[in-house]
Amino acid sequence: MKTEHYIAQLLYRYQCVTVPGFGAFLTEILPAQLNEESNSFYPPKKLVSFNSYLKNNDGLLANHISLQEKISYENAVQSIQKEVSLWKNALQNNQPLTLNNIGTVSLNFEGSLVFEVAGQINYHTGSFGLSSFISPSIRREIVNQPVEIIEEKEPIQFIPETSNKRNYLKYAAIFVVGLVTAGFFGNNYYQDQIISETQIVQAEVQKDVQQKIQEATFFIQNPLPNVTLTVKEEKMPYHIVAGAFREESNAQRIFQRLSNSGFKARRLEKNRFGLFPVLYGSYATYAEAQQAISEIHKTQSPDAWLMIDKK
Repeated sequence: MKTEHYIAQLLYRYQCVTVPGFGAFLTEILPAQLNEESNSFYPPKKLVSFNSYLKNNDGLLANHISLQEKISYENAVQSIQKEVSLWKNALQNNQPLTLNNIGTVSLNFEGSLVFEVAGQINYHTGSFGLSSFISPSIRREIVNQPVEIIEEKEPIQFIPETSNKRNYLKYAAIFVVGLVTAGFFGNNYYQDQIISETQIVQAEVQKDVQQKIQEATFFIQNPLPNVTLTVKEEKMPYHIVAGAFREESNAQRIFQRLSNSGFKARRLEKNRFGLFPVLYGSYATYAEAQQAISEIHKTQSPDAWLMIDKK
């Protein structure tokens, strides 16, 4: 059985595919990119990486193989264990492990697993049928417009015409200014009178309104019903699992210990395998979960693993 074939199928649909006892293949979505030097355009894709610390069986790969091969879940788990045993033997003999359409896994001088991704397959379903291409650069023609030269011309001088009627216009202007001044002061006096009378009327009306308010009694016949606001709970699909226990008392003991240590620990309901999962915590984004699990591997337990809830 070629386990890497089923791993590749799951990478199209999930961000994390764990191979029990070996490690987990993780995906990260990269946006479309442009290489300005070569004018190359690349569609969005999923970047595949490998984490050798995530080894616990989350049931995803075994359940998928069980459905595809039409075998029981237990037989699927045994088949994965046999395949992983062959992979480890090859790596111990300094033979690189090539997983078709995924990448190559090998051991370095320190005995740690090193993963080199294969770049031929794009697991981003939204980029299906898209490929990279090179577009020639666009050259825009610059048209030099001729500059129009404006000749300077002599300014035209206007000589005002003298007239004998200037004296009569001066006296007429003085008369008009006098009329305007008189009208202005008269209008101001009239406006002041209107404002004063308006203020008196407003004061009387305000006094009457205040008296009416004091004498009035209000009754609410049909009060509005209470309104209940429902706040949508933030979805947190990324869970860091501390362990899954057959006995509920053991799960409660680990939950209490993690809570006392300052973690936002949680307990999940019994799963279909009859186990009670206990979580270090749950997170809204994959980046937050990765940062948290790295710290937990360093300070708490290297056996903690990431579970993604797609509901």
